[in-house]
Amino acid sequence: MTDLPEYRREEPGAQPPALHPAYASTVKRAPQQPPIRLPHTLSELTGPQWDRSVLRPSDDDLTRQNKGAPLGERIIVTGRVIDEDGRPVPATLIEIWQANACGRYIHPRDQHDAPLDPNFRGEGRVMTDDEGRYRFVTIKPGAYPWRNHANAWRPAHIHLSLFGPAFVTRLVTQMYFPGDPLIPLDPILNGVPDPAARMRLVAAFDLETTKPEWALGYRFDIVLRGRAQTPPLG
Repeated sequence: MTDLPEYRREEPGAQPPALHPAYASTVKRAPQQPPIRLPHTLSELTGPQWDRSVLRPSDDDLTRQNKGAPLGERIIVTGRVIDEDGRPVPATLIEIWQANACGRYIHPRDQHDAPLDPNFRGEGRVMTDDEGRYRFVTIKPGAYPWRNHANAWRPAHIHLSLFGPAFVTRLVTQMYFPGDPLIPLDPILNGVPDPAARMRLVAAFDLETTKPEWALGYRFDIVLRGRAQTPPLG
């Protein structure tokens, strides 16, 4: 036990259901028994602690991590990380990973019939500033087939992992792109029960972030916990 105050528990329905039959793999992995409520411990309330020494110079620009430029549409993604009361969350580590412009990951299990890009690793890290702001440059990922059902394709998306100020505030989620016709068909996104919460996973085109003659900009703000939280999505 600890004398430190616990973080507010999530609202019912904040997490996508463990069992969502349209998302086929949840049928195999969903728990068969109700979850057990555990108290927060000292390690969950106080760690981890990060500083900028964990970052490499090109971690925030996935287009400069190799000898040449990757293929595809260059984009800028920016936003703020805030808590449930609207306060900025500074110095939080954000890890991202994604498919390349052809919709393929650098992973031995990804055998999708699409080319790998030798100049794109598909992973990066950034850390929020004092106002909770972050920014990274990358390539817009492509859609890819995933065999969940007949003719199943995942919309273009970027995975994000945020640690926040403590392990209990960690969030793993996905960012989608506006206007993607595959979004209404995606069982993973549609596993989030609340339509308004699903829309919080779709970035907004941002002309202010857009760099003339260089890259389109998107804004994706992230809320850790609370009624307006960004939904978790594995």
